[in-house]
Amino acid sequence: MTRIFHHSPILANSHLQLDQEAFHHVVRVLRMKVGDPLTLFDGSNYIFDSILTEVNKNAAIVSVGEGRYDNRESSLNIHLGQVISRGDKMDFTIQKSVELGVTSITPLFSERCGVKLDNERLAKKIQQWQKVVISACEQCGRNQIPVVKPAMDVEQWCSTLKDGLKLNLHPRAKHSVHTLMPNNTIHLLIGPEGGLSDSEIAMTANYDFTDILLGPRILRTETAALTAITALQVKFGDLG
Repeated sequence: MTRIFHHSPILANSHLQLDQEAFHHVVRVLRMKVGDPLTLFDGSNYIFDSILTEVNKNAAIVSVGEGRYDNRESSLNIHLGQVISRGDKMDFTIQKSVELGVTSITPLFSERCGVKLDNERLAKKIQQWQKVVISACEQCGRNQIPVVKPAMDVEQWCSTLKDGLKLNLHPRAKHSVHTLMPNNTIHLLIGPEGGLSDSEIAMTANYDFTDILLGPRILRTETAALTAITALQVKFGDLG
């Protein structure tokens, strides 16, 4: 069943017009026809079985059925602080972290971050990453949309965190996921390809971060993020 996110609240037993991105995907890409079924969701954890009832050159209308509650969210609230990576690696990390159940994502800048963006390009990137999140939710069945938060410096991000377990991956750490005490809220910091600098690692300790080790091998930044999220979901969340 084709799943489409609708940006406005959906009213059961109504008719609505798909927005332009959804229209393009449904009509231009999938080439769906009048009478074809699809599922709509609006981020409220409700889904709506719907039927495509009208298609013209610029618009598509769907008939919305009853809504039903469909919660696919983990009990583990993971906030990913990811130093921005080059090329499509950031898109990949965001897409897969959403599939694995991350609740929110903050793009970060660090000393060894190789990506330089002015304010205009950064704003466009944030919009692009939010679209990646929505597409991942459409694919994986999540009915709540994780938020890509405004980008910031890594120390600024660390200073904003209050409650929850704060974790930083470090190849020489003494702790592992297995030694952590349960906590429903986790802030996970993932550094760039070259890792966080010594001063940044020392800084995280000032904000009560715990260094953890995932294993004997050094992982690329996108691999580290997804491995850590998976391990945390297996230990405390809904993967098993």
